[in-house]
Amino acid sequence: MLMVVDLGEDYLRVSDAAEYVGVSAQTMRRWEKQGRIEAVRHPSNRYRYYRRADLEPFRLEYQRAAAGTSDPGRLFQTANANVEANDLLREPQRGAHRAVREHFESEDAPAILQIPVGCGKTGIMATLPFGISSSRVLVVTPNLTIRKGVATALDIASRECFWAKTRVLDDFQNGPYFAVLDSQDANIHDCTESHFVVTNIQQLVSSADRWLPQFPPNFFDLILVDEGHHAAAASWQKVFRRFPDAKVVSLTATPFRADELPLEGDVIYRYPFARAMMNGFIKQIRTRSVAPSELTFTFEGDTSEHTLEEVLELREEQWFRRGVALSPECNRHIAEASIQTCNALRAETGIPHQVIAAACSVDHARQVSAIYGECGYRAAEIHNEMSEEEREAVLDRLQTNQLDCIVQVQMLGEGFDHPRLSVAAVFRPYRSLAPYIQFLGRVMRVVVQNEPDHPDNVGYVVSHVGLNNEERWDEFRELDLEDQRLIHDWLAAEPGEDEPQGGVGEPRRFDTISLVDSELVSHFVDRAFLDPEDDRVLDELLSKEVAPGVVLRDLVDKERLRDQLRQKLAAEQDLPAPIPVTPQRRRQAARSRLSQRTGSVVARILKDLGLSRPGRDVAKALGGLPAPNVQRVTVLVNQEINKSLGVPSKSRKRLSADQAETALHSLDEIGDRVRDRLRGELGGG
Repeated sequence: MLMVVDLGEDYLRVSDAAEYVGVSAQTMRRWEKQGRIEAVRHPSNRYRYYRRADLEPFRLEYQRAAAGTSDPGRLFQTANANVEANDLLREPQRGAHRAVREHFESEDAPAILQIPVGCGKTGIMATLPFGISSSRVLVVTPNLTIRKGVATALDIASRECFWAKTRVLDDFQNGPYFAVLDSQDANIHDCTESHFVVTNIQQLVSSADRWLPQFPPNFFDLILVDEGHHAAAASWQKVFRRFPDAKVVSLTATPFRADELPLEGDVIYRYPFARAMMNGFIKQIRTRSVAPSELTFTFEGDTSEHTLEEVLELREEQWFRRGVALSPECNRHIAEASIQTCNALRAETGIPHQVIAAACSVDHARQVSAIYGECGYRAAEIHNEMSEEEREAVLDRLQTNQLDCIVQVQMLGEGFDHPRLSVAAVFRPYRSLAPYIQFLGRVMRVVVQNEPDHPDNVGYVVSHVGLNNEERWDEFRELDLEDQRLIHDWLAAEPGEDEPQGGVGEPRRFDTISLVDSELVSHFVDRAFLDPEDDRVLDELLSKEVAPGVVLRDLVDKERLRDQLRQKLAAEQDLPAPIPVTPQRRRQAARSRLSQRTGSVVARILKDLGLSRPGRDVAKALGGLPAPNVQRVTVLVNQEINKSLGVPSKSRKRLSADQAETALHSLDEIGDRVRDRLRGELGGG
C-alpha cells in the first residue's frame, strides 16, 4: 500500500521523474521494487510520484556517466586516421566512409549501406566514426557470432586489430578502446571510458532491461547496426528511441524484409554483388538446376507423366513444388548433382570444398542427410531442435573437415564464416527473396583473397527446376543490376507454406503428400551471375581498372570479352551422372530413416490422442512398465513394425534394405493402427 501524502512541486510523476533522471519509466518502477527509491500516491488520483530530492543522486550518477572520465569523441575528430585514401582498404570500405561522411554533413536522417557478405563490413564499422562521430559509438549486432568478430577487429591488443593491419592508425596510446556488453563481467564504467560499445541486440534490449536504461539519451553519437535488415523489429526501434539524437547507419546485404516492414533510412551507398565478384571479394556464383526429360507424378490418386515443358509450367503450383521438394527421387538427383559439382571443385586444386544444403523441415533434413550418406558423403543435420552442445559438435566436425555436407533448417545465418562451403544445395522452394540471398551468402566467402579468377573462388547453387528457384535467381540478379525499386513488386508475394519451420514443427503424415514417383534427368540448366549475354555485366567488367589509369576496355572490346566468357562457361559444363549406392549403404540409410521417422510418427500419435510426452496415461491403461507415454508408444510402434514385416523383436539390425524401405513406406499406416488401438484402450471410443 502506497503512502498517501500532500504533494507539491517537490514531487514528480513517474514519466517526469524518469525524464529528470534520464532513464525509462520501467526502470523507475524496477528501482522501486528493488527498494532503491520510494514512491508515494496523490490523494486524488492513482499515479505514483517520487520526491525530487530522492531522485538527485540517480540524476547525478547518470550525468557523470554521460560526461565520462574523458571525452571519447575527441579521438574520432583529432586522430590522424587514413581512410578514404588508404590503398590497403577495399573499395567498398573507402566508398562507404565517403558516402556516410557526406551524408551527415548535410542531414541527420538514418543511412543504409548495402554491402555484400565478404566485402569487409566489419572494417567499415571500424573506420566510419573517424571524422564523423563526435562521441561514443554503439555497435549493435544480431547475434553473438558477429559480436565476437567485431570485438576482435576493434581490439588494439589483438593481432587481428583492423586498424593496425590496414594502417588506418599508427598511434594507439589513447585508444580507441572498446567495451563488450555481456551478462558476465561488464559495467557502466567500462562503457564510459571506451570509444566503442559492442553488443548483440538480445543483451542490449533484454526482458530484464539491464543495459539500455543505464545509458543517458546523449551517451552515443553514432549507432552502427550490423545486418541492418533486422532494424525494423521492435527491439531495435527501442534502441533508436532511447538515443533520439544519435546518427544511425545500418549495414546489410539485403536492404529489405520479407514482411515489408520499412527500414530506417535510405540506401546512400551500394556495392554491387557483381563488382564484388569481379574484384575477388566474394566467389563468382553460378546456378545449376536438375532438369528432367520425363517426370512421373501422382496427385490425388492420378499418376501422369510430364515433359520438361510441363514441369516448367506446373512448378508455379504449390502442391507441385512441395511434391518435388519432399520426393526422395528428386532429392537424390539434387544430391548427386551437388556431389558431382563439389567433387569437380575439389579435383581442381585439392581444397576440400563442402556442401551446405537447405531443407524444408527437420524430418526432411534427415531424409536429405541419409541420401548423402548413401552416396558416400559424410553428412549431418543442424536445426533448432538440437541442443547448443549438439549444434557446436556438428559445426566442429564441419570446420575440421570431418563432414562433406551440412544440412540445415534455417540455421547458419548471418555471421557464419566458412569459406570451404562452395556448393549450396537447395532442396526447398524459396518464395521470398531475402532468405534466398541470405542462404546463398553462405557459399560466397572466398577461399583465396582478391583473386577473382582463382578456381577455388567459384560457388554453385544446385537445385531442381521443379522447385522454381530460378525465379529467385533472376530477381537476385535484377536487384543487383537494375533499379532497386523493383524489389517492392517481388516482396508483395506471400511466403506461404513453402517457408520451412525453424523450430519444432507440427508432426505430419507423409503418406498423403503427392510425390514424384520417378524422373529421368537429361541435363543441367547452368547459369552464371556474371552472364556473358548480359551487356550490363560486360560493361561493368570493361570498366574495371587493371592498372593505374588503365581499364579493361582499353585492352579488349566487348564482343571479344563475351566470347572468352562463353568459352570458359562451356568448358565447365558437364552432364548429370548417377552415383552408385552400395547395398550396405542403402541398408544403413534405410534403417536410419526408419528409426528417425518412427520418432515423428510417435509424436503424431501423441498429438492425435492429446497425450503429453512425459505423462503415464498409456502405462495406466495397458499396465506393465510405468514408463512415459513417448517411451511406451515407441515400443508399440516398433512392435507393430516387426509384426508387419513378420520378424521377431530385437531384430532391427538384421533387416534387409528392402524390409526397412517397406516399413518406412508403411509407417504412417502402422502409426494409425497403434493410435486407434490406444484410443480404445484409453476409453476414447
